[in-house]
Amino acid sequence: VQLVESGGGLVQTGGSLRLSCAVSGITFDDYTTAWFRQAPGKGREGIACIKNDEGSAYYADTVEGRFTISTDRAKNIVYLQMNDVKPEDTAVYYCAADIVYMPSLLQTVYDHWGQGTHVTVSS
Repeated sequence: VQLVESGGGLVQTGGSLRLSCAVSGITFDDYTTAWFRQAPGKGREGIACIKNDEGSAYYADTVEGRFTISTDRAKNIVYLQMNDVKPEDTAVYYCAADIVYMPSLLQTVYDHWGQGTHVTVSS
């Protein structure tokens, strides 16, 4: 199983960024994929997850209304569209995947993780 994140970088407050998570080695539609982030000096926070087959999504309060998770099932890619970003969104962003039956933003639920991509929001 391999998850590879991309799309991180430097963005100004109020701007947008789209992260990608390319997934391989699994039957994509059987899995739920989630995005987590870890800010400097803080714990890892689950922010969004999606059932890959049906597209139902769940968000943390900190990002709901600003971030959107989606999939490209033909390419086995999961996206995180980040809009109206804030300095507090600065973090390393990770994608994770596993077979789960209820939406979950708990990191203990997911066994498969990517290496992360850095996002820095300048004020």
